[in-house]
Amino acid sequence: MLAQTFLIVAPVFLLIGIGYCFARFGVLNQSIGAALGDFVFIVAVPVLIFRSLINADLSGGFPLTLWGSYFLGVAVAWTLGTLVIRKVFRREARAGAIGAISASYSNVVLVGMPLIAAVYGNGGLVPLLLIISVHLATMTVITAIAMERTAAIDSGSEMPPVGRLVLEAGRKVCANPLIITVVFALLWRQTGLDIPEVGDDVLRRIAATALPLALLSLGMSLVHYGLRGNILPGFLLGAIKVLIMPAVVFLAAAFLFQLPPLWTAAATLAAGCPTGVNAYIFANRYGTGHAMSANAITLTTLVAIGTISLWTSFLAYWFDGAL
Repeated sequence: MLAQTFLIVAPVFLLIGIGYCFARFGVLNQSIGAALGDFVFIVAVPVLIFRSLINADLSGGFPLTLWGSYFLGVAVAWTLGTLVIRKVFRREARAGAIGAISASYSNVVLVGMPLIAAVYGNGGLVPLLLIISVHLATMTVITAIAMERTAAIDSGSEMPPVGRLVLEAGRKVCANPLIITVVFALLWRQTGLDIPEVGDDVLRRIAATALPLALLSLGMSLVHYGLRGNILPGFLLGAIKVLIMPAVVFLAAAFLFQLPPLWTAAATLAAGCPTGVNAYIFANRYGTGHAMSANAITLTTLVAIGTISLWTSFLAYWFDGAL
């Protein structure tokens, strides 16, 4: 079973490796990787999300238990990441927040979508897209509040009002192409209109580029992150991210909320995805935790082919043919 799972998962990570080699050996300039990333986030993935959501079966209503399962895992990983950096390595509050992000922020778009589509097909994308629909907004707001408040702790200045931080983060979220797409897709569903055949064919062709280009652009971006010394914090944060967080999500989904097998599996694999690049973006913005976030991103991506294969095999064994 593990060997079969590995063969399903391997092409996803092989594309990441190809993208890395393109940039590392100068086959393509790194600026091309950045351009591909922009195309993926602004055009291809939004088109894929739109086509998937307007055709998805959402008869179950708002998936509160799905979100509850996933964000319970986020809360546990966030707390452990903070404690590891603050208590074990005695770092400042801002570094603790970067540790929390590095341990809990999944790359659900660039890795999660291609991965779950490869393992569970389009059916698996439905619960993943429901997670994505709230993931970015929730994590952005939480992270912005945490970073601003920990910056105030480190500087000894007055805590900024939470309401102001939420509004500032909310403005940025509302301008994000993924959030705009989710809202537009849900509104389109309410009209009951069908997309003209020619238009749907164009959208389908664009959507078909999203997943392979997402993986190639991620691989090219890894050249920028790499490993930066002081590896132990990144290693511990990575272990929380790809081992503990998906375990918590699985337990919550399977036993606490008793979600259907496919939804439990999709949420678990989403939680087991590598650390998202947003961890490094926030580290760069607030001037701390560069090495730990870069190492967490790189290490979790390198080991993900193994950990994801193990999680996929475990889920197949646990649900015994129900997936």
